[in-house]
Amino acid sequence: MVGFCRGKMAKKLITKVFNDTIHGHMELHPLLIKIIDTPQFQRLRFIKQLGGVYFVYPGASHNRFEHSIGVGYLAGKLAEALRSRQKLKITDRDVLCVQIAGLCHDLGHGPFSHLYDEMFLPKALEKKEEEMRRNGELGKEEEWKHEKGSCDMLDHLVKENNLKPAMKQSGLIPEKDITFIKEMIAGPLQESKNKKWPYKGRKEEKSFLYEIVSNKKNGVDVDKFDYLARDSSYLGIKNNFDFRRFLQFARVCEVEGRKTICTRDKEEDNMYDLFYTRHCLHKRACQHRVSQILQEMIAEAFVKADGHIKIEGSEGTKGSKGSRGLFTLSTAFKNMEAYTKLTDNVFEEILNSSSPELQESKKILQDIVSRKIYKFVGERKPEYPIQDWKSQKSVWKEELARCLPNGESKLKLDDFEILVINMDYGMKDKNPVEHMHFYSKKEPDVAKPMSTENASRIRTTIFSEQLIKVFCKKIDEQSVEAAKKHFEQWMKTKPNLFGPEDNLSDPPAVDTKEITKQHE
Repeated sequence: MVGFCRGKMAKKLITKVFNDTIHGHMELHPLLIKIIDTPQFQRLRFIKQLGGVYFVYPGASHNRFEHSIGVGYLAGKLAEALRSRQKLKITDRDVLCVQIAGLCHDLGHGPFSHLYDEMFLPKALEKKEEEMRRNGELGKEEEWKHEKGSCDMLDHLVKENNLKPAMKQSGLIPEKDITFIKEMIAGPLQESKNKKWPYKGRKEEKSFLYEIVSNKKNGVDVDKFDYLARDSSYLGIKNNFDFRRFLQFARVCEVEGRKTICTRDKEEDNMYDLFYTRHCLHKRACQHRVSQILQEMIAEAFVKADGHIKIEGSEGTKGSKGSRGLFTLSTAFKNMEAYTKLTDNVFEEILNSSSPELQESKKILQDIVSRKIYKFVGERKPEYPIQDWKSQKSVWKEELARCLPNGESKLKLDDFEILVINMDYGMKDKNPVEHMHFYSKKEPDVAKPMSTENASRIRTTIFSEQLIKVFCKKIDEQSVEAAKKHFEQWMKTKPNLFGPEDNLSDPPAVDTKEITKQHE
């Protein structure tokens, strides 16, 4: 398909059209196609969008590849909508950078998406630090998040595929615009002496561009628009939020001296639906107790396999234990050539392995595919949020194990698994809509916070909750019954930590039906 651009970039563009399940026919710039057609981006085909949730919801088979293309497409749509509505000095170059940021924002995800950096890596790094302490060594392993991986992978992708000439041909300035793209993905890349404006890719007058892909202010961004629509569709969960209305009513207004993206005042209800749908998806799928324990088992299997799986990286680099160019599951993110080879396929690699070193990991994954998963024992909501729960888990397991007299139960502390689940609306205990600004039909350039009248009609005042879930690794009926007795006794020893059993009731839902809809 032939398209056209304006200004300095004006010429015929041979675009391509993707037919997407969620967005229909998406027309993409040829530079985006060049990025999509690289091994580094194609890798996302083999990383499930919802990780281990697929083992509970068979429909959750979609991957980071289609989600990333959807985000790139929506990023361009929102940028173009703002450009067509107001004089904001948005250039073709800006729009293309925003599209690339949307396209590449998830390049850094590891196997099973968030499982890699939020569950597996912390366990692996904790194990390494413990080994260092036992050996009398000082030091701390670096913490890592997939956003940094996305920036590193983008650099690697551009270099390995020699994309700078194509970027220049498309009107970009690679040295400056790659910085801008990475800032839109991960925020400021380093501390700036200019505290007023920490970004280098674009000046403060274009601050609103940083809110399109990853909005650090209130979480309203096209990444969320796509995954709410996509995940809901594949999971079979209703999505009440209409991102098309947001695209229709989005405007840039000045808020506290800085330009920010706002929407119409009549869209307050729609924005509540955005965050409530997110909460429902997390509660019913991502934080589903079976999904969570399955992913915990996968992370445990990966930790046991770590060090026994070698991934070849680039020449002249050192991987684990000084081996040149060889990396493990927990060090592959340090080398993008090795990381490109690390996908969900590592699950099958372990499952089908005949290596003696991987038999323990293999047994855990065999239990998963044959549904011999850890059994749920009970859950309770703490009276107050526990901030340092990671340091207390081992103590809790010891307490659980000794809750019954010796001889009455043969369960040990290693037979228990404790998960602490935090769920919120995207901003911990805050109402995210209160961090948004809205304009009226009469004053389209004046932004105001959510109306007090509308806020008072929203029934829920609870925007976060924490649950402690206990599982038994032994799955025979006798052991599970014993574990439940342990759990009941343990609850009684913690009267100041846990409230009554009825404190598990869900927070009241957002009753959008009772909110008076304003006229178009």
